[in-house]
Amino acid sequence: MLTTPVISNLTVSGLPQLIRRELGERTLAQAVRAAGVDLETIEGESCFIPHAAALRFIETAAHAAGEVNFGLLMAPQMDVANYGTYGRYIYAAETLGLAIGRAIEALAYHSNADTMALDIRGDEARFSYGFALAGRTGYHHVANVAAGALLSVCRHFLSANWRPLRIELDIPRPRQTAPFEDMFRCPVVFNAPMMTVVFDRNWLDARRSTPAAGPIISIADVARDRRGAAPRDTLGVISEHIRLQLRGGSMSIDSTARAMDTSIRTLQRELNREGTDFRTLANAARAGRAHELLQHTDASITRIAAELGYSTPANFSRAFRNATGMNPSALRASD
Repeated sequence: MLTTPVISNLTVSGLPQLIRRELGERTLAQAVRAAGVDLETIEGESCFIPHAAALRFIETAAHAAGEVNFGLLMAPQMDVANYGTYGRYIYAAETLGLAIGRAIEALAYHSNADTMALDIRGDEARFSYGFALAGRTGYHHVANVAAGALLSVCRHFLSANWRPLRIELDIPRPRQTAPFEDMFRCPVVFNAPMMTVVFDRNWLDARRSTPAAGPIISIADVARDRRGAAPRDTLGVISEHIRLQLRGGSMSIDSTARAMDTSIRTLQRELNREGTDFRTLANAARAGRAHELLQHTDASITRIAAELGYSTPANFSRAFRNATGMNPSALRASD
């Protein structure tokens, strides 16, 4: 069976716009092709993307920028507050320790393969994050981004100027370490087992300086926002990626295989083992999306057909009738 780690698309929130603004439209297009999913199109959604797609997206942008420390430069912009209901659930905790506990508790709604831990060793608290594809090409960018995200949780309960005892990164020691210490404003250790923020354990009792904004958030809200936990089986991951491609306006087995870091032949073999094929899943995704658009928008059938990739409205109507037993016009008239 394929094992495809996925993570919330919100972890790269704002990055497509940043790439367009700083590096240009061409670089953004290259990064999108490398990822196999249009992250800009789905940025407002709560969904999951393969780790490999996120890695290639960031690595392509970093290569185009000619910036070996691209992820390090992104770190200060990271804020778990941008992670949707998952982030709001974490920040609504009364203390830093409880917030970290919530982050660990709800991790299954953020990723299907990453790990997170809080370890107390003497007077030190160690807040760690393990990325499923650590060590892969481009991971050194992700390690710095993850450090920035964990620091944002700590600083939400402490202050923007708070500094940890040290940062431990599970990446090789670079030739120049000063940029890392300057950016994180603390000592940085390399070749560590996991990416870890280390601080005095007494800070775990730090309380929010202001009341939590907005309505009360529960873990059930996180589950509802993420449409359940991150997909864990092959069909779930593939179906999610097909849905995201559909939102981006194009769909292909090649893009899906690339995003899942596998070959088309291997992907087809896995689907055959599951008793289905890419076309069947794609048609099901199109039918589901068509049902939503027909019921909840005023868009014409012609426009819906074009958006879903059908060459003519007649072809769309035929496919929809085969999938649902109803004509598109009849479904709309029944509402």
